[in-house]
Amino acid sequence: MLKVAVFVLADTETHGDLGRLVNALIAVKELKEAGDTGILVFDGAGTKWPVELSRNDHLGHPLYEAVRENVAGVCRFCAGAFGVEAEIAGLGMALLDEFDHHPSLRTYLSEGYQVITF
Repeated sequence: MLKVAVFVLADTETHGDLGRLVNALIAVKELKEAGDTGILVFDGAGTKWPVELSRNDHLGHPLYEAVRENVAGVCRFCAGAFGVEAEIAGLGMALLDEFDHHPSLRTYLSEGYQVITF
């Protein structure tokens, strides 16, 4: 069984950013459907995505809903830096801050996760 942590760093600004997000969501969905462990972490400018994806009218909403239970959380520092911390908290998502107010990449690696970034 695979253990993969997928980090979304892509911004919400361009068509290319949307493509990276969709690829991240598809990767997690494939892992989930195969019975593997795939988790999703939103970091950097990617912290803006959960707010966008929570909208029912967003193109990526159905795919996001398919993997929502696999979301480990959102970087606390970056959510604040990109102005979405309150909205993320309002969505009931975990704000990750294990290492200097950021998610601990080392923890995932030490737990045997492969890390992929989009």
